[in-house]
Amino acid sequence: MLIIRIAGGLGNQMQQYALYRKLIRSGADKFVKLDTSWFDEANQNEVLQKRELELRYFTGINIPSCTNEERDLYLKQNKIAKAIYKLVPNISPRFVESEMYHPEIFELKNKYIEGYFACQKYYDDIMDELQQIFVFPEHPDRELHLKNVELMNEMELRDSVSVHIRRGDYLSPENAALFGNIATDEYYESAMDYFRAKNPDVHFYIFTNDPEYAREKYSDADRYTIIDHNTGKQSLLDMQLMSHCRGNICANSTFSFWGARLNKRKDKEVIRTFTMRNNQPCEESTMHYYWQNWILIDKDGKVR
Repeated sequence: MLIIRIAGGLGNQMQQYALYRKLIRSGADKFVKLDTSWFDEANQNEVLQKRELELRYFTGINIPSCTNEERDLYLKQNKIAKAIYKLVPNISPRFVESEMYHPEIFELKNKYIEGYFACQKYYDDIMDELQQIFVFPEHPDRELHLKNVELMNEMELRDSVSVHIRRGDYLSPENAALFGNIATDEYYESAMDYFRAKNPDVHFYIFTNDPEYAREKYSDADRYTIIDHNTGKQSLLDMQLMSHCRGNICANSTFSFWGARLNKRKDKEVIRTFTMRNNQPCEESTMHYYWQNWILIDKDGKVR
């Protein structure tokens, strides 16, 4: 059996679930289950930013969770076993992500798998399946539901580009060192210029956790629309809106990665930051191999 730990925010949860679907498709192991215990109240008391199992917000999604006993078979180890696994990590029942991409993951047997698995290469070939699995709910407020429908129709009919700007938690001291100075002003200007060069009348839809900043910086309503009405548990509907734009400009955030991934448009163009985290080395040819058909722009605004 393989067990994949589900943890983190919605984008990370979707990536772990996508790996689960890819492992099933690849026949890597007859049984693949998910461990959702990270979201138990007792475990959430130990994390800096509390999260919910937001995968459940998608309509009709199947989450085959492992039992406590199945999880303990992999995680409960005596001191002797822990010492042996430390000396010979390959025989440990735990597999922990340490590289951007692990091709060996599809050969694993009887492992507990931990990681975020953001790399597009893991599941790019099953994206059509994932686009069918992640079914968005309707906004419970009828007026806001109709507003979302109107926006999606509008996005489909015009030259539309989503722009995800993640501030808020990314500006905190504990996150700035890891995620800061990547999706810079230079990055966004270069990305927008890419689309403006193709069509000066392109319209940008701004998605951000700092709408006041966006309203000040992108105040021209003829060129920009600030999306700020999907909040709380309905925030995932911003991802749905992103997926209806012709172009997607992503932050270094898995949330906007999924807005782009779930975009079914044949004419779509996607831009992402060259790096995701400041502690993750990136080599240009490798990034293009892992993120095929994605346009990469670095923090200085250079297309790589």
